Amino acid sequence: MPAAKSERLLNLLIMLLVQRRPVPKERIRELLYPDSADEAFEKMFERDKDELRGLGVPIQVAPVDPYFDDELGYRIPADDFALPEVTLTAEEASVVALASRVWEHATMAQATTDAVRKLSAAGVAVDLAPLDITPPRMVADEPAFAPCWQAVCERTAIRFDYRRPDEAQARRRHVQPWGVVRSSGRWYLVGYDVDRAAERVFRLDRVSGTVRRSGPPHAYDVPPDTDLRETIRRLAPEPGAQRAVLLARPDTGHSFRRRAVGVRAGVEGPDGRRDWDRIELDRPSRGLVDEVLYHGPDVVLVEPERLRAQIVRRLSAVVG
Repeated sequence: MPAAKSERLLNLLIMLLVQRRPVPKERIRELLYPDSADEAFEKMFERDKDELRGLGVPIQVAPVDPYFDDELGYRIPADDFALPEVTLTAEEASVVALASRVWEHATMAQATTDAVRKLSAAGVAVDLAPLDITPPRMVADEPAFAPCWQAVCERTAIRFDYRRPDEAQARRRHVQPWGVVRSSGRWYLVGYDVDRAAERVFRLDRVSGTVRRSGPPHAYDVPPDTDLRETIRRLAPEPGAQRAVLLARPDTGHSFRRRAVGVRAGVEGPDGRRDWDRIELDRPSRGLVDEVLYHGPDVVLVEPERLRAQIVRRLSAVVG
């Protein structure tokens, strides 16, 4: 049977992107649409090309042989596909960093690996350099990640068994997923618990067994004012950290300044300059470590020592 549409589009994108020369239509059909009849292939291939072009993918039509124009093929020029230089504000960069995780999570990485393996097995010479769009920074190893992410995208209710740390056995949960968020090195599902008639947060590594759909797609709406990270801060606060102290360069760390209980200017920073600001938080959020890392060298965590040690370990892992 034909591959799922999302898989087809991804395979077509990767195939045309890693080719050094235009690929003939028959070769594309042989590798990616092997079970399709003539008419079905033509319709599917045209629709898939139109969808990719609609997403801004530059599919080029050119002669397969540069000396003859009797046979045309298709490819995606890597230079045209790459993003131009973009200038972002600090807050815009944080949003892009979060969005880029969609490419980095395990499901996308696995799909890319599968597509490249199929092409290589078929004897297609591939150039993997154009796939280096976003360097991987994190993965989602939890088996529950992929089905929960899919349910969020489709707004489909799900059910799963979940074991809290204070419970001996897992209990069945029925949830309308709102989003999947990474915080303090762990993945969380945020959604509406149908049985408890309230919003809830679930740590994905505590989900037992298989996550199953329990309703049709587009069966509910996510509240328009939903802030997933704020929900995690409220329902799953950082344990054991009642105070945090940070140092920030002038005009940086605005997300911390908005929540600060005290800010003192003219403090000596790690570079020896006395133009840093000391920012104090009375209740650090669960995502404090990730938030500090997003600000790069402009923000330094001083206390608590336990979270500071986490930052040092993660930076050391990157350098190593």
